[in-house]
Amino acid sequence: MRRAVFPGSFDPITLGHVDIVTRALPLFDEIIIAIGVNANKSYMWPLDERIEKIEAAFRGNTKVTVASYEGLTANFCKEQQAQFILRGLRNTTDFNYEQTIAQANEKVNGVDSIFLICSPEFSHISSSIVRDIARNGGDFASLIP
Repeated sequence: MRRAVFPGSFDPITLGHVDIVTRALPLFDEIIIAIGVNANKSYMWPLDERIEKIEAAFRGNTKVTVASYEGLTANFCKEQQAQFILRGLRNTTDFNYEQTIAQANEKVNGVDSIFLICSPEFSHISSSIVRDIARNGGDFASLIP
């Protein structure tokens, strides 16, 4: 079974995230959307609400599951028997950041990373932009599922 973990904080999930998962579905038997939890980090939306929004975005799709985890993503992959980490890239900055992490995950933990370039219509969307709009009372509905 080809299983991938798509890790992130998903604070909140965006249309860009949905695009990556939807386009990756033909590649895998299962995609686990994994919400990383860091006790030292503060989030705008509570974990249960983030899980709920992700489940709603993929309701009816049996190939997508949602879980939360603490610690290293590669360790979570091993626990879930996932061979791959799925990552979406918007630009070269994302690639430069993700490349080193991917190489370390493969070398140290034997987990390969699969990168998908986001669709052009979503390349401007990030969770941090959505949070900034939300904090300032703006309408972000067109950026999230």
